[in-house]
Amino acid sequence: MKKLQYRSILIIVFMVTLFSKGNGQRPLPDELLTNSIEDQIEYIEEHTRIYENYRAIREDMFQKINNNIIDSLLVYKEEITELNNRISGLDNVNDSLNNSLEETRSELQEVSRTKNEISLMGLEINKTVYNSIMLIIIAALIIILITGYILFKTNRAATIRTKDELKDLKNEFEDYRQSSRRAREKMTIDHFKEIKRLKGN
Repeated sequence: MKKLQYRSILIIVFMVTLFSKGNGQRPLPDELLTNSIEDQIEYIEEHTRIYENYRAIREDMFQKINNNIIDSLLVYKEEITELNNRISGLDNVNDSLNNSLEETRSELQEVSRTKNEISLMGLEINKTVYNSIMLIIIAALIIILITGYILFKTNRAATIRTKDELKDLKNEFEDYRQSSRRAREKMTIDHFKEIKRLKGN
């Protein structure tokens, strides 16, 4: 019982001493005004005493560090909110990029699927088949063109030869006609002369 009374007296004396000391130390130390929260807590630990597992601290110092902690927590909370907003924005950008990537992949697959096909009159034709058909058509056209050219040259040569032959034939016929006319005239003259001679006798 005496021990308990002794402790109580000591606590009261200690509290009175702290209270009176606190009244004389109204201005707050600079460490609580400018330092970081960690340094402020370290300052409190270094400049306060522990008694019976309790730490005695001035009320104004406690309120100051408490307000500092709350202010820091509010700042951190704002920073966390801002970071969460940025993360949300980045998530939206990421989702948009993923959607664009999926669209690009789909378009690439479509291009890969159709790159070997050609649309012809509404039909999808393989490029290799289309190229083969075009080569066959071009080869056929070239063959037709060459054949037509050869036929044209042959017919032209035949036409020229026929014209020449016709011209020769006309010349021969004209010569024959002239010689025939001359022979007929000669025969007529000879016949007339013979008649005349016979009449003269």
